[in-house]
Amino acid sequence: MNPIEVGSMVFLAEGKEGIGAVREVRSDGFVLYVENAGEFEVPLSAVSNVHDSKVLINPQSVGPALLDALRHAHDAEDPKLVG
Repeated sequence: MNPIEVGSMVFLAEGKEGIGAVREVRSDGFVLYVENAGEFEVPLSAVSNVHDSKVLINPQSVGPALLDALRHAHDAEDPKLVG
């Protein structure tokens, strides 16, 4: 597994839409920024893989506040915009 780096995108699964970006790396995990919700601490135990500037996390290993934020991470996006 590659190291987690600031700026890496975070995903719940391969091939899925990104949920946020790594804002800070710590010895016991990282800080995830989720649009429309803010920052959340993610423990290393929630990380299932790291590769190609992607961090994959297991949704069963994070708290309910983060899970709720992930359900609404893309609410403010305009589906008519392309890009």
